[in-house]
Amino acid sequence: MAQHRGQAADYYDMDAQPPPPAQAHRGQQWQPQPQYNGNQQMPPPPSYDQNSQNQWGPQGEKPSFDQAFKVEKPKWNDLWAAGLFLVVCAGFVAVSGIAIQGYASTYSFNGGGIYGSSNSFGLSTNTIVLFAFCLLIALVFGYAYVAIARMFTKQFIWITGILNILWTLGTAIYMLYRHYWSGGIVFLLFGLFSAYCFWTWIPRIPFSVLMLQSAIDVSKTFGHVYLVSFLGGLLAAAFGAYFSVTLVAIYVKFEPGNNPACAAGGNCSSATVIGLIAFVTFAAYWITEWLKNTIHTTISGVYGAWFFAPKSPPKGATRGSAKRALTYSFGSICFGSLLVAIVQFLRQLCSVAQQSQANSGNAAAACAFCCLRCLLGILEWAVEFVNRYAFSYIALYGKPYIAAAKATWRLIKDRGIDALINECLIGPVLTMGATFVAFVCALMAYLYLIFTDPAYNSNGDFTPVVVAYAFLIGLQITHCFTVPLSSGIDTIFVAMAWDPEALIREHPELYQSMVKVYPHVQQAIHA
Repeated sequence: MAQHRGQAADYYDMDAQPPPPAQAHRGQQWQPQPQYNGNQQMPPPPSYDQNSQNQWGPQGEKPSFDQAFKVEKPKWNDLWAAGLFLVVCAGFVAVSGIAIQGYASTYSFNGGGIYGSSNSFGLSTNTIVLFAFCLLIALVFGYAYVAIARMFTKQFIWITGILNILWTLGTAIYMLYRHYWSGGIVFLLFGLFSAYCFWTWIPRIPFSVLMLQSAIDVSKTFGHVYLVSFLGGLLAAAFGAYFSVTLVAIYVKFEPGNNPACAAGGNCSSATVIGLIAFVTFAAYWITEWLKNTIHTTISGVYGAWFFAPKSPPKGATRGSAKRALTYSFGSICFGSLLVAIVQFLRQLCSVAQQSQANSGNAAAACAFCCLRCLLGILEWAVEFVNRYAFSYIALYGKPYIAAAKATWRLIKDRGIDALINECLIGPVLTMGATFVAFVCALMAYLYLIFTDPAYNSNGDFTPVVVAYAFLIGLQITHCFTVPLSSGIDTIFVAMAWDPEALIREHPELYQSMVKVYPHVQQAIHA
């Protein structure tokens, strides 16, 4: 089975004729097939011996994940991206070490908790406590959000949409009441846009609920899905804590003013602070995106094994998929994550600049940055959309990032699966849920600054920066918790595109349920 899948996968390698599979079913001989292009018919789907208990191996023995989804040489892909990623990680650690050393040497000056700091020039221990609260909120809400999805699957989409709208509008009203105009207007626009989106999504909720229920049913069989989710969330929170301390330490070490670190011979300047903050922010985006996509690729391998052989999946699917994501596909995941990190970093810059301009009363500049941020948001959505399905393909076939992205997109379009993807709301809903948690963190940060009134923020200059980073922490950590839910659905769509007949043959109940809630599926999977 795996060999035929590997053969079919190579039809989408545009540059070369696919090699014969390493092993073939007994009694079958591989014949070269014409290369696929847009003017020819789709290549035949993989064939399976449905009547044999021997389809995986001799005498019914299950193969490993690597044997079932064999990767053709060269196995190591996009090594340049892997090397660059490791260099950036090393740079982040170096900057962090220098900054934290400076913070430790002036610890008493910056205070030991919420109060008692003599720092009036930049972030202090007060801010570290704030970010610790953000991390705790993100962990609790992120885990609770996934638990709600498991327990109340049918109501999950409604709960997410309504809570997100109410919380966003409530936050906006409170900020406007406090005369924090820039933040209030941004949250108000987000709330109104979320309400409009949710209203237009209502007809598509039944199909989305079905797909989410199917993914959760599989996850109950493969318990490692939630273990991976939980470990990923903990790693994201641990890195969030590390990043928070680093962010504050950079201000403590290099911000000019009544700073004892500068008196000790430190290279203090606003330019140094801006440059280092920009670097660690970009590195944080890339690292968290890599973590999220590694989780996604690992879970995709599990769901792929279930889709093609639900009755007898390969052994060690979770372990094998994770091993591939951390070795052969490590560079490809770094590559795709880099593209998203660049866009996210630019959006973060626009967000801070927008709020700063609004605070200074420059409405025209604030509006321009808001428009630019929206355009970058659309670009981010497009890149993440491609990544989701490309990484599902990479999980099963181990292809380089560019080749996987091209092949997956053409496959989905030619099979008509894009219509089903557009009908499914799980991706947007999970993004909305992560945004909800991010809004909670942002509001908590705003209230914290008001009630603790740290000396460094006496005129409110640091409010946009702190609120923006609190939002970032909540968003990225929650995404790591929710990735396994969307990964299963993304992989089902990719597998359906690759072999539509496998859906009907191996999962007849799921197919009939899909036809019932969305009849167009009959035309889509036979396109």
